[in-house]
Order: sequence, then C-alpha cells, then structure tokens
Amino acid sequence: MLGLGAPELLIILVIVVLIFGGAKLPKLARSLGQASKEFKTGTEEGAKDVKDANDSEGDAKTK
Repeated sequence: MLGLGAPELLIILVIVVLIFGGAKLPKLARSLGQASKEFKTGTEEGAKDVKDANDSEGDAKTK
C-alpha cells in the first residue's frame, strides 16, 4: 500500500483530524464512500458499454 507503514498512517490521520476536525470526519468519510461507489459504478457501466460495442461490432463483421 504505497510503502506506508503504521507510523506514517498514524501521522496522516492526526493531520487529517487537525485539518478537518473530529466533527466533520464522519461526513467526510461518508462523502468519500459515496464518491468511491459512484466511480466504481461508472467504470463498470463504461466497461459494459465497451463490451457491448465490441460484441455488436463483431456481430456486424460476421454477417
């Protein structure tokens, strides 16, 4: 994981808490989770569209 050990991750966590404050962290984590979910959904839809386009292209070549 990017060569980060426990001490580095702990330092990053402390900096994030200092910057955003403890009260905003749940909201920040929730929005990051939603963004990650939307990104995953979008990439899956894009891959499906590419696959469908390739399949229909292959069907046209066989006719």
